Amino acid sequence: MMTDRHGDTGDLSANAQQTLRCIARQMIPASAEYGVPGADDPIIFTDILQSIDRDRALLQEALDIVDAMAGGSLVELPEAGQVKRLMEFRTARPDLAAAIEAAVARCYYRDDRVMASIGMEARPPFPIGYKVKEGDWSMLDPVRARGKIYRDTGLMEESS
Repeated sequence: MMTDRHGDTGDLSANAQQTLRCIARQMIPASAEYGVPGADDPIIFTDILQSIDRDRALLQEALDIVDAMAGGSLVELPEAGQVKRLMEFRTARPDLAAAIEAAVARCYYRDDRVMASIGMEARPPFPIGYKVKEGDWSMLDPVRARGKIYRDTGLMEESS
């Protein structure tokens, strides 16, 4: 049994892993046109399983609900049935759908092959950082005009 860095020894069940892999494939299928793997690629999927940490229980709940909505097992449905059930799940439980989407997307877009395909250097963002194209700063004017929406704690003055 795997233990994550937070001491949680509860793995996703084997059924939940199959369902998650199916959802990952539906979310981001492989593309020969762009030369990228799908989110169900073994390397990416392993990263997903190793990265769910504190969201494990929430994901297990979400995957159990997906399978229940599928009448037992999402992976046993034909492709069109999988898509239909996942759309119904996303509508019925957007909170749980968001947890799955975040777990999958987070790992997919840090894969070296995916980063290279979108023109990014396959490396961590720190310490070098990435160049960001200069944008239209006037888009922040409504935010600036809103004024302060937080309460000063005085910590900045004390630490100076």
